[in-house]
Amino acid sequence: MVRDYLIIGAGPAGLQLAALLERDGRDYLVLERGSGPGTFFTKYPRHRQLISINKVHTGYTDPELNLRMDWNSLLSDDPELLFSRYSEEYFPRADDFVRYLADFADRTGVRVEYGTDVVRVSRADGVFTVSDAAGRQWQARRLVVATGVSRLNEPPIPGIHLAERYDEFDTDPASFTNQRVLVVGKGNSAFETADSLMAKAAVIHVAGPHSLKLAWKTHFVGHLRAVNNNFLDSYQLKSQNAVLDGTVENVEKTEDGGFRVTFRYARTTERLRELHYDRVILCAGFRFDADVFDETCRPALVINDRFPEQTSAYESVNVPGLYFAGTLTQQLDFKQGTNGFIHGYRYGARALHRVLGARHHDTPWPARPVTAAPEAIADAVVARVNRSSGLWQQFSVLGDVVDVDAEQAVYQEEVPLAYAVDGSLGPAAHRFVVNLEYGPDHDDVDPFDINVPRVTENDVEHAMDSSYLHPVVRHYRDGVLAGTHHLAENLENEWDIPPVHQQPLAAFVKESLG
Repeated sequence: MVRDYLIIGAGPAGLQLAALLERDGRDYLVLERGSGPGTFFTKYPRHRQLISINKVHTGYTDPELNLRMDWNSLLSDDPELLFSRYSEEYFPRADDFVRYLADFADRTGVRVEYGTDVVRVSRADGVFTVSDAAGRQWQARRLVVATGVSRLNEPPIPGIHLAERYDEFDTDPASFTNQRVLVVGKGNSAFETADSLMAKAAVIHVAGPHSLKLAWKTHFVGHLRAVNNNFLDSYQLKSQNAVLDGTVENVEKTEDGGFRVTFRYARTTERLRELHYDRVILCAGFRFDADVFDETCRPALVINDRFPEQTSAYESVNVPGLYFAGTLTQQLDFKQGTNGFIHGYRYGARALHRVLGARHHDTPWPARPVTAAPEAIADAVVARVNRSSGLWQQFSVLGDVVDVDAEQAVYQEEVPLAYAVDGSLGPAAHRFVVNLEYGPDHDDVDPFDINVPRVTENDVEHAMDSSYLHPVVRHYRDGVLAGTHHLAENLENEWDIPPVHQQPLAAFVKESLG
């Protein structure tokens, strides 16, 4: 039996896409290695606290606005399938999320084959064949990989195999009592680990070659989050812990059972130094595991071979019919947007569902008519940017599109920006693309330094210089960028003041349409 779709992975992204396919009566099946959904979250994060926001009390009654502060729920019309019903903790426990995913799979009726350990994927005559460890096989015309970044990233450091791994080490802090510990890596997993050991370990060093980036400054939620950065206090207040800037050159065992580490400093006169530790823990992130693909369908990889390279439609650039969902799609906005996180890729999965519908089921991108008058278009845009959770969570990735041809206008929601401008939606005499974005130099500005000048709230004249999140409207004439309009930033993110937001936008639309 050759199906239309096979999805590998019943994590959040696989379940999100499957629920949409199930709703539309598509021919699909999900293959999952574990005994239930969300296998990754049964183990990670190792210390069991998520860093995804779960803000239950927002003051909003609109479910769409609530999703702006809900980083864990999947998209559904069922009001019971909100993660806020499962936990009131701002940073919830991973076990509660696993329970939520199980209920989501059950209530949406998605078709999942559990206990399926995929070991090989091949492609012949336009059909994918997926084989599991038990010798079973499934076939489909299109394959969606939603496995996440399932392999620990191991940098090419001599002796690094001697280190304990984030995915395997004993997380009980008591086992580190009075020891010197090196944590290799500078991401959230590294600091999560270091933070958990502070009460027991004698000395902790966190090391990596790149500058430490803080999420509150860069606005990228994958950079170091405040919930994991207590360790920085202990470093700067000289409490026996430190962040080392540089590269681990070599790791070797010593006769006493400890480790001798050769470290090359990035910014001191003492470039090379020998350091000694009782324990070394590797926390260098994760990467995509492409080993299951044979030579007939091995996807091209990018970013040090950590992610599959994709088109604007989430499709492999070199394997037709091979698509990706979930955290694997962060290749498209690496360390800039939210495709690597549930509150981002849930909308990406919905966009992929719409791409598949348009390509293979004669279902065009959902659209609604809008009066072609500039004021009506401006009102429609303002209404969306003030309510949409998809544009909010997928800033600089998804955008709304208004196509205007003669006296007709249609409004299409949450289109991948690259997809909207590369011709995938078809031609349009006038196309307005709307998204939320930060200013180009926003991560160079310390938001807490009152001596740094910045654009004031509701400043129409300098809206184009805004560094904080704000709506941007771009006009394309016959596919060519012809103009850009910024809506003034607003502290409460309410862009609905007529003389500040609607009227300047309507004037821009009118001028663009000639």
